[in-house]
Amino acid sequence: MFLKANIIDRIKLPLRKDRELYAAFYDILGFYPRHIRYYKQALMHKSVTNGRSHKDSGEHNERLEFLGDAILEAITSDLLYHRFTNKREGFLTDTRSKLVKRETLNQLAREMGLDRLIHSDGRSTAHNSYMGGNAFEALVGAIYLDRGYEACMYFMRKRILGQMVNLDKVANKEVNFKSKLIEWAQKRHVNVEFRVTEEQREKNNSPVFITRIILEGLECETGKGYSKKESHQNAACATLKEISGSPEFVRAILEARARRVALEQQEQEDALVTKVPQEVEETLESE
Repeated sequence: MFLKANIIDRIKLPLRKDRELYAAFYDILGFYPRHIRYYKQALMHKSVTNGRSHKDSGEHNERLEFLGDAILEAITSDLLYHRFTNKREGFLTDTRSKLVKRETLNQLAREMGLDRLIHSDGRSTAHNSYMGGNAFEALVGAIYLDRGYEACMYFMRKRILGQMVNLDKVANKEVNFKSKLIEWAQKRHVNVEFRVTEEQREKNNSPVFITRIILEGLECETGKGYSKKESHQNAACATLKEISGSPEFVRAILEARARRVALEQQEQEDALVTKVPQEVEETLESE
């Protein structure tokens, strides 16, 4: 049904007003859009709409990005569930994280030429290393609104996994999310803690561990695994995803770090003030 409709859209192409844009999206998607406005919005960075009236705030791609993120996670979960029938949840979660992480989506956006179609003010492109990945998610949201879940699945299965991503290679690639999170924290002098908060037992008596990440005393994401190491990895992966997608989250962590540093400095100053008179007093007594 979906492919039959695509043939009809090909016949209509000469009559389209934006024929070149439709053709460009065909090269990216493997099918023609029906409602081009969704795809135009997917490529519209919010920097272009800054300064416009409040009613125009829906023209940029952030809402589509939100929708696409959820659709992309559902589709990759669907594909992995049916591809790796004997793998446990931890493996599936880890592989899904590798597929939908911002670095992977950025690379796909570049290889597809999607990044060259993004509309921004120019300055934002230089300062936003995730713009391509965000546009990729927004594109998935546009496909869903335009043609539904079936088209999104076709795009991911045929275009992405069929031509651009070797799923088996991705699944077997070891990514140490814990080390990446520790490295991120060390560069910013942020305290990080991996706290095992719960240990459960499945029906077959297999242990399941739940780890929560603590950054500067702030409770962050949790991760579940069949070993403490696996739960650490999954918690770190979820936290890194939140870090990459939420500037407000990062700001809260850095503000907590600033408060800790200020408190430590104050304690050192108070200790010095107390220590100096004691040393003076001891010196006088010795004389």
